[in-house]
Amino acid sequence: MNTARTLLLLAAGLVGACAGKSNPPAENPDGPKACTKEAKVCPDGSTVGRIGPNCEFAPCPVPEGDAPASDAPAPPPGEPQNAAPPSP
Repeated sequence: MNTARTLLLLAAGLVGACAGKSNPPAENPDGPKACTKEAKVCPDGSTVGRIGPNCEFAPCPVPEGDAPASDAPAPPPGEPQNAAPPSP
């Protein structure tokens, strides 16, 4: 009876010790990171995916001729853009 109890406790201890070792390894913060496969639809209809270490969306392409001439912010949607003054 005493031997059976000892063997039972030993087996339970081994099972418990092995169960604690089944945790997956911690994520390596320095290793490569996979971004989700989402896409953002740009105003011109093209799509861009996520890039970089923070998985941010890539910037939308700027069509030629629509690039701002200066670093001034673009007017909000619906606001008229500054046009060239009329010819005299």
